Amino acid sequence: MTRRTVSSERQPPQSSPSISRSITQTLNGSHKFLIQGYSLAKGMGVGKHIASDVFTVGGYQWAIYFYPDGKNPEDASNYVSVFIALASEGTDVRALFELTLVDQSGQGKHKVHSHFDRSLESGPYTLKYKGSMWGYKRFFRRNLLESSEFLKNDCLKINCTVGVVVSATDCPLLNSIHVPESDIGSHFGTLLENMEGSDVTFDVAGERFPGHKIVLAARSPEFRSKFLNGMDVDTDKQEIVVTDLEPKVFKAMLHFIYRDTLTEEADVVPSTSSSDFPVCETLIAKLLAAADKYGLDRLKLMCESRLCNDIDVNSVARILTLADQCHAAELKAVCLKFAAQNLAAIMRTDGFESMKEKCPWLQSEILKTIAGCEGDTCSTGEKSQSVWAQLSDGGETNGRRVRQRH
Repeated sequence: MTRRTVSSERQPPQSSPSISRSITQTLNGSHKFLIQGYSLAKGMGVGKHIASDVFTVGGYQWAIYFYPDGKNPEDASNYVSVFIALASEGTDVRALFELTLVDQSGQGKHKVHSHFDRSLESGPYTLKYKGSMWGYKRFFRRNLLESSEFLKNDCLKINCTVGVVVSATDCPLLNSIHVPESDIGSHFGTLLENMEGSDVTFDVAGERFPGHKIVLAARSPEFRSKFLNGMDVDTDKQEIVVTDLEPKVFKAMLHFIYRDTLTEEADVVPSTSSSDFPVCETLIAKLLAAADKYGLDRLKLMCESRLCNDIDVNSVARILTLADQCHAAELKAVCLKFAAQNLAAIMRTDGFESMKEKCPWLQSEILKTIAGCEGDTCSTGEKSQSVWAQLSDGGETNGRRVRQRH
């Protein structure tokens, strides 16, 4: 009997192929630029511009430049120019842009110059260095602009959208499970509403608010000191009288402690101030003071961010005073910058007079900001010549000319 041997090549074991993909997309962001006093800006000179504040999109800073007399001499007599400029250091930043002149008649007939629509034709625009710009020398014919609905109450509105092109390699797992966002705030919010297991009650001007000592102590250093560190002789008391906050402010603070969000009243209702209703009397301002007292740093920043929306010439001095009193460093820095850029007009407001009485040292901090100083050491940055000119030539307060000290 003959044994027959059969040979065959062994095949390597097969495994599932790995997967990756390259994703190129845009990180989009927008900025609204309001130009008030258009007629006064005319005549500033060819090639001279009004700049928006810088804004960040895709990790880079940008600014809108408006040239009321045109960017180049050949366009000065007929057109206004608008450009978007890269305001931070960058090399070969690829981006798409859109500039919109807003129709203020309410009919929605905006003038739109968009690079997004033409991206397939020419691709994104590349900016190679700080100061590189994209825009239009002949953005709009001046005589048509001045007789149109785009100009209302001597004011123009320009919207800008920037889309920074980014690429990334994605390596998705073959099996993935979606994890929902944290819902701990809703659970603690329910605890606040039902007050199951509450072990302390706060009496605030006659209104009673139950609470949980352990939750309050975990969220606030002030409450931790009161309930856990034995520094308060009344720690075991089941009712605590609060005399330094109004009921609506305390309620809003409790809402944040349990839910980590602002109440609808604090977040939605405008906090715009006037002479009859100063900023310090708004709910968001009182909540800022409460956050400072009770060591609620996140709430403090949320209030600072909300108050930033209300900064203008008439309100900035009062908001700056509030920020200084509440140790709100971020808000204070924003106010100082705005005040330095608009000092002559701000010096004529009642809020500036009130600031001088309550916090006279803030005047010197504004001047240090103008001079590009930090603390007592001057930086090498340029001084704002226009503001110094306002102080020496145009700034008046209550009829008194402000003289520059030497």
